[in-house]
Amino acid sequence: MSTNPDQGVVDALADVWSSLQRLGAVLDEQQWKLPTDCPGWTVQDNLAHILGIESILLGRPEPSVELPESPHVKNEFGRSNEIWVESFRALSGAEVLDRFREATDLRLQALRSQTEAEWSAPSWTPTGPGKVRDLIPFRVLDSWIHELDMRRALDARADMESPAAGLALGRLRGVIGVIIGARLRPPDGTRVAFVVEGPGGFVEAYGMHDGRAVALQPLPEPLAEAVDAALHMDADTFVRLVGGRGELGEVSPAVRIEGDLGLGHRVIEHMRVLM
Repeated sequence: MSTNPDQGVVDALADVWSSLQRLGAVLDEQQWKLPTDCPGWTVQDNLAHILGIESILLGRPEPSVELPESPHVKNEFGRSNEIWVESFRALSGAEVLDRFREATDLRLQALRSQTEAEWSAPSWTPTGPGKVRDLIPFRVLDSWIHELDMRRALDARADMESPAAGLALGRLRGVIGVIIGARLRPPDGTRVAFVVEGPGGFVEAYGMHDGRAVALQPLPEPLAEAVDAALHMDADTFVRLVGGRGELGEVSPAVRIEGDLGLGHRVIEHMRVLM
């Protein structure tokens, strides 16, 4: 990857978009239309969503389409996403892939040539106003999560150690303190660890202090004896839970809880952050 931090993020974006193109190139039309556990969307719809966001960033006008009532559309942001997805539903998967290639090639060309002033320009982000350089990591995360949605439906292995995966999982690790401290809010002194195993794995542990979740650094040893509950899972299960993918009763059995089972299950119930 580039030694320039901004261009390093662009490298990760190029990485995930290239992976999506390789995946799409071998799909038949039946596979494009398979449902995914991203609510309401097929394999094709997930790619169409990424295409729609990048079309907005290219300055293309919002399409004029009749939007049917959909239970998975819950707010104005979701409605905007759905308008773009709906506008591509009459196309074949191969046609959407061609448009994806064209739009993402243009986006990468623009990002590769941006000046420092352009990187520092004001921009919207999913968490509020920021700069252009704040938005692009979100584009990596969003693209990678939807690639996982597609691969899961296709039973196609995902690379959990790619540049895009490293950036995306790093971002998702940052919500663990929010899950424990802001959503679950257990009593002071409570300690919880996440042990994500296999490719893309990591370990994070937090303890409650003065009503806040504080990262335990360095990690206490032995970890299992130093925390009240340790949640063991693979990286895909972690992403599914944080991303609100699948029914909780279907996904949660993939988590092994060591220690306080009740506390562990309460943590899982509060993990669905990116819905």
